[in-house]
Amino acid sequence: MSRFLAGFLVAALVLVGVWVLFSQKESKEELDESSALIQQQIEQVGKLIVTEGNFSQVFTFKNSQNLFLNILKSDKKALVVANAKVTVEYDLRQLETELDIENKTVILKRIPEPVVNIYPDIQYYDVTQEYFNQFGAADYNKIKSTVNQRIRQKVDQSNMMENSQERLMAELANIFILTKSLGWTLQYNELVIENEEELKLLKK
Repeated sequence: MSRFLAGFLVAALVLVGVWVLFSQKESKEELDESSALIQQQIEQVGKLIVTEGNFSQVFTFKNSQNLFLNILKSDKKALVVANAKVTVEYDLRQLETELDIENKTVILKRIPEPVVNIYPDIQYYDVTQEYFNQFGAADYNKIKSTVNQRIRQKVDQSNMMENSQERLMAELANIFILTKSLGWTLQYNELVIENEEELKLLKK
């Protein structure tokens, strides 16, 4: 009887040991699989999010030069019409993340800043210039710089930046939803993100 009991206990211990071993192996495989899936999702959003807009600007460029001890004045002017395509983008390849596999946490360490690109198409009308004061490269560069400044002011006054922010958060929400579904936590530096509303406030 004692031999039977001893044999039964040994068999039970072996079975428990095998069950624990396979359970730990399955748990580790599941953790590895989920971390690989999250990493893949992060890599997939490593693209440019682009918001595009079109803006117009019309102004008159004038320049006067005094000649011969301010006796004569030489003028030049032009009507400048600029149509510009503007893009606001986030290069998510610069998104810095860290996976804390032990604590099942995805840490967003750095969210890239938006980049505004202005592509102006500048047309000149009613160009008048005098012999001693003609249009040159410096004038065209100054006009282009002025156009970019005025278009950028319009961009800042529009909802383009807000729209690009919303599109950025939509991409990051995919990571949040995935981490939640796998039982992971999404964290931005020291802040644990509990819901999508908190996510929308990160860059504001």
